[in-house]
Amino acid sequence: MQLFLKTALSLTFLGILFVSAVPEQDNRKKIIFFGDSLTAGYGITMEEAFPNLIQQRIDSMGLPYEVVNAGLSGETTAGGANRIDWILRSEPAIFILELGGNDGLRGLSLDQTKANLEGMIEKVRGKYPNTVILLAGMQMFPNMGPEYIEEFKQTFPTVAQTKGVKLIPFLLEGVGGEEDLNQSDGIHPNEAGHKIVAETVWKFLKPHLKSAP
Repeated sequence: MQLFLKTALSLTFLGILFVSAVPEQDNRKKIIFFGDSLTAGYGITMEEAFPNLIQQRIDSMGLPYEVVNAGLSGETTAGGANRIDWILRSEPAIFILELGGNDGLRGLSLDQTKANLEGMIEKVRGKYPNTVILLAGMQMFPNMGPEYIEEFKQTFPTVAQTKGVKLIPFLLEGVGGEEDLNQSDGIHPNEAGHKIVAETVWKFLKPHLKSAP
């Protein structure tokens, strides 16, 4: 059943991305959000997820960018490393990497998480040297133990510094741990939480947006 659901999700995702990859009649540049259930908008509609809220703001300002939501629920950094080549068939002006949370929830090796994040950044940069890359930092729940929590937290700034990419220090700033901003699982933001996440991302994204293609 789990395999079937993941396959169905993957096919749904591929269908969505295929539509986005159809040649456009304008000159909009792509902003790819490459992530897991947080990016995909688990538990809410895709229209309410923070990438779409950012698209709405971009449109309201008349900026020439198209947001591609490449989020896949349940994705780990290893899974992202396996599918990134397909995503990079389309050149992004800006690439936001939001993966690692599921690695932490599963207690996976953080050395491998770090290697996967670095590998994905290298692939983007190797194929598209002019693409701006932002890495979204995450934090872990207290029940994972203090040593793992701290090592997990430091993984993202370490990768950002090592690879010379921009860091969003904590994607869920002001949302993580806030009961009224999350769904009943305590992990995924609700509609109100996604609005705050969108504001957090916007602060780091906005300086890289240009008014002309």
